Amino acid sequence: MSDAEHEGGDCTEHRTAVTEPEVEALVRGICFKTGPPRTLGVEVEWLVHELRQPRLPVTPERLKAAYAALRTVPLGSALTVEPGGQLELSSPPASSLMECIGTVSADLDAVRAVLAEDGLGLVGAGHDPWHEPRRFLRRPRYDAMETCLDRTGAAGRHMMCASASVQVCVDAGYEEPGPLGHGRRWWLAHQLGAVLVAVFANSPLVQGQPTGWRSTRQLLWMQIGAGRAGAPPPAGEPRAAWARHVLDAPVMCVRRDDAPWEVPDGLTFRDWIRGARPRPPTRADLDYHLTTLFPPVRPRGHLELRMIDAQPGDDGWIVPLAVTAALFDDPEAAETAYRTVKPLAERALGLPAPHNPLWTDAARYGPADAELREAAVSCFATALEALPRLGATTEVTDAVAAYFDRYVVRGRCPADDLLDRLRGTAPRTHGKDIRT
Repeated sequence: MSDAEHEGGDCTEHRTAVTEPEVEALVRGICFKTGPPRTLGVEVEWLVHELRQPRLPVTPERLKAAYAALRTVPLGSALTVEPGGQLELSSPPASSLMECIGTVSADLDAVRAVLAEDGLGLVGAGHDPWHEPRRFLRRPRYDAMETCLDRTGAAGRHMMCASASVQVCVDAGYEEPGPLGHGRRWWLAHQLGAVLVAVFANSPLVQGQPTGWRSTRQLLWMQIGAGRAGAPPPAGEPRAAWARHVLDAPVMCVRRDDAPWEVPDGLTFRDWIRGARPRPPTRADLDYHLTTLFPPVRPRGHLELRMIDAQPGDDGWIVPLAVTAALFDDPEAAETAYRTVKPLAERALGLPAPHNPLWTDAARYGPADAELREAAVSCFATALEALPRLGATTEVTDAVAAYFDRYVVRGRCPADDLLDRLRGTAPRTHGKDIRT
């Protein structure tokens, strides 16, 4: 969510005003770039805590020093910092699942080694279980975002400063119809997305107390509102639907070179084009507007699946990456996944994600929901069959199989482990997992 490259400095570029038809054409061209699915990526976000006593807060000074040290380390992935000090590694596009895993694993080893020198470590959880959200970065983008999101309550600050995720990036797919066609993959991402929310839910606590939701992180996104964090209606052609959504979504801010950024209330990009502000929006304003929309599936040329909570353990992120890659990029698995989740669409009631009953139940109950559990079992079994065809090693398939046995077939998710530990009902195993 950091989008650090868009925090400012390009206000003098692309000064020509854009019209509604131009915006529609630009969005169609920018956000869905079709072709054979050949590349894969992952963005892993982490909470940074005391290595031995995670409940202790880390001072901003220590975080600043640690990140300064990390910027001297050569990495294959891009390293960015989130508003609350969370760390994110974004892999380069990889030509295979194992290439992606190899790059990010090596980078994480290097990052952990540097952090450990200062007694810090990475923790995988969808929401910080212990600490109140606090801003670490003070930049115009995040000042504007905070002002904007505060209008809908406290959810925005929690999302900005206390949440973390595993975001899987897959190619948009072929232009033509079929299991790997872009229309099918767009639809699949929004239906399968609810299954991924449920089975990887890992954020049941805020300030040490249960929220009643397995994925509180997903609840926060729903509370932020459909305009900022929702998907377009599911019906219709993906490019047209997304272009309409972009035009009708609220503008987060109007950037300025030499003054505080304006944070309009209720202004859509379409309104702005039609003269609701002294100056018309430009191509640069459109590019920036696209970075302020956070739907569960964000088209950025490729598809960015944003709904998965950060996972416990050093290598927990590999399982959602491997499962998602298998279900999207293996044609046989993609067809099976499509048939598996198709009945779930009825529970969405034709409403966009995540603001529909299917996604709400996924976030609240996780795979304890019988229908979501059944779909998850089928999807994991399908992924396990497909992973060898994608070149996955035994270590990767074993990790997916272990997750399948520990959680999926039992209707559980990592959030249940956290809740068990809070209640004192869980055995002390898996030493690298987060402790409450």
